[in-house]
Amino acid sequence: MKIKIPLIVLTAVICLILRDPLWMTPVMAVCILLLLVLDLLEKRKTEKQIKELTDYITRVQDYASIPEVAEITEDSLGILQSEIYKVVTILREQYSSEHKQKKYMSDMMSDISHQFKTPLTAISLMTELLMEPGVTEEQRLEYAAKIDSQIGKITWLIRNLLTLSQLEAGVLEMKRESVVLADMVKDITESLGVLAEVAEVELISGISPEIVITADKHWLREAFSNIIKNCIEHTQAGGFVKINASRNNIYTELRIEDNGKGIEKEHLPHIFERFYKAGNSSPNSVGIGLAMAKQIINAHNGRIEAESEVGKGTRFFIRLYL
Repeated sequence: MKIKIPLIVLTAVICLILRDPLWMTPVMAVCILLLLVLDLLEKRKTEKQIKELTDYITRVQDYASIPEVAEITEDSLGILQSEIYKVVTILREQYSSEHKQKKYMSDMMSDISHQFKTPLTAISLMTELLMEPGVTEEQRLEYAAKIDSQIGKITWLIRNLLTLSQLEAGVLEMKRESVVLADMVKDITESLGVLAEVAEVELISGISPEIVITADKHWLREAFSNIIKNCIEHTQAGGFVKINASRNNIYTELRIEDNGKGIEKEHLPHIFERFYKAGNSSPNSVGIGLAMAKQIINAHNGRIEAESEVGKGTRFFIRLYL
């Protein structure tokens, strides 16, 4: 169309200049022929663009990823071509998001099934033993206590899995308030005092009472408790767990350090993953505590990192950005 209009105008100008029937006829014929050729070329170009779009849509259905796009022209078909590419990109992103969500749900259900298998098997076994006619009263009480213990474990698992799912989905609301960090840590160490005493591990805390953070007191306490408890459980008798903090204009940092068993290099990148258990994990460990701690810290605009050396201990660095 951009070429046709100037050509028609040029033909009219030539005809006006020549004003000779002998020349006007061949000039008009040539111009008409050129217009027909241009129409044919434009038609073929349009057909080619339509074929390219059709092929592209076909390849989108077959490819796992979005195929490369052809060069986009500036005509009306080019606009259509551009819009199709945009729609394909949006649909592919939506598909990818849904696929990840389905995989997450599949993995979650697999993990839950695996975690529930052991306590449910124990409950089933204890129930069968309770039904035996020769069971004494003392044995019945023992089996009932074991069933109650396994039910408690399942209840704990359900509650924590629900919390972890809400954290990962970003739907768990955090209530912000001013918290004196030293008071929070003191409360945690007192609640874990019996565990540390039984393990013969010394809890050492030295945090300035001037350090105040804005956080959800309940959930951040849960995160810090999980990390400190993890350190106690992986420290031998006679060892220690130290808790210190500092603050600058960018973030408040809490450092939790133990001189325990340490974590192997190959396990260290995975310790914050849901249900992951390192080689030296306790048989009773489920692998939720550190994963939950990380999600809670992330929800507080923070980040957590760990470094460790086998036989020397582990250090956790928690930064809560202002």
